[in-house]
Amino acid sequence: MVLSKNKKYQYLFFSILCVYTIFNGGNSNILIQLNFILISLLFLYCLKDKNYILHFKIFYLKNRISIFFYTLFLFYLVFQIIPLPIEYLKLFSPFKYDHISELSTNIQYSSISLSPSNSFFQILNFISLLILVFILKMIFYTNKHKNRLFFFLTFIGAFASCVAVYFYLIGNPDFWIIKNINKSAATGFFISRAVFSCFLTMCFFSGIEYLKMIDRYRKNDADVFFNKIYIRIFLLFITIGIITSFSKIGNFLFISLITLYILQTFYINDKKNKFFLFTLLLIILFDVLILGFYFGSEKLINRYSFLQNDIYEYLPYSTDNNFSRGTIVKFALSASKKFILFGYGGGGFENLFKINFNILSTNYASHAHSDIVEFIGEFGLIGFILIILSLLSLFSKKKFFSFKNFLLCYLLIFILIFDFSLHVPIIQLLFVLLISISYERSDNI
Repeated sequence: MVLSKNKKYQYLFFSILCVYTIFNGGNSNILIQLNFILISLLFLYCLKDKNYILHFKIFYLKNRISIFFYTLFLFYLVFQIIPLPIEYLKLFSPFKYDHISELSTNIQYSSISLSPSNSFFQILNFISLLILVFILKMIFYTNKHKNRLFFFLTFIGAFASCVAVYFYLIGNPDFWIIKNINKSAATGFFISRAVFSCFLTMCFFSGIEYLKMIDRYRKNDADVFFNKIYIRIFLLFITIGIITSFSKIGNFLFISLITLYILQTFYINDKKNKFFLFTLLLIILFDVLILGFYFGSEKLINRYSFLQNDIYEYLPYSTDNNFSRGTIVKFALSASKKFILFGYGGGGFENLFKINFNILSTNYASHAHSDIVEFIGEFGLIGFILIILSLLSLFSKKKFFSFKNFLLCYLLIFILIFDFSLHVPIIQLLFVLLISISYERSDNI
């Protein structure tokens, strides 16, 4: 079979996504560096094609304000890791200056970041996200290409789910690169079940979008018919993976996502959406209820109502003295006030935690368990404002306001508040990819 030029580039792009998925979502400094190299090489390879360069220029001209603010944000992250004279550090990071002053060694220079090495790799990660958007706009420029991306994301989610459920059923043994820390839940290639369930939720979202949009851009031929069947099977596997992850936030977002789709389908009342509506109802009746109770028994409802128990820990009058999610979030929020302007650098929360709880020996928290709190602490108000300005300039476009993007923002808000998954590269990548895709008529490009 002879592959077209577009398919060759797109399959290379899919290969990089596979690397992200299989290796724990790219969640280590070594993997971030590897992914950055692969993405940069693919970008340079795309620049060899004149048509792709034209697509890149068009996208840049339409979004140059957003790209400008994002570039300023990247330069700001670089500033956080530059060694500064110790007397200047007192101005930019009084907390770190006081901490260094207590040490016996004579330190002349130090950076704002509490972990310069981690911050450096976070810079590479944020550069990778920008390059991935460029690649996406260069090689996925028709609705057929976009549906192909949705199809692949659904497939890779189903594959990861099958691996996770298989290992879960045999007791989650360690196998080659897979280190299954959690023996009582399906995690597959991922260490955290919350990250795994959020990953599958976005893959599920991709499959639903494929079913929703395919009839509008493709005639109902044999290929479309079989693709719908494949997607339906993929969604079934993804559903089982989400349920067996036993992640509260993952199951909650999953069921609420389906509910919002059903409400929107009833509101539109389009004859073309009947198959789509029947598919959603089948997922609710068979996938969620029957398979949910088979794999999760009476605990299913408790996992869907995660806010009932967890939100108590976030209240200011909570007396829980253990290092639960809520207490870690409250510590991160109070500690971020000491770094309100310039932050403590990407990946610096672990060191911040150890400095403040130096009697914990080997017990520590590497994340704040609330992405929004940790991002504010890492970037400070200056960095956070820059990234918000970049997003707002993108959101101000009319084509951004769609039901698809509304659902993504809905998922984004809940994960930002109640989880740490957005600090994992694969979750960041999927959000950027999915929110960057629009169903504008672009076949004439």
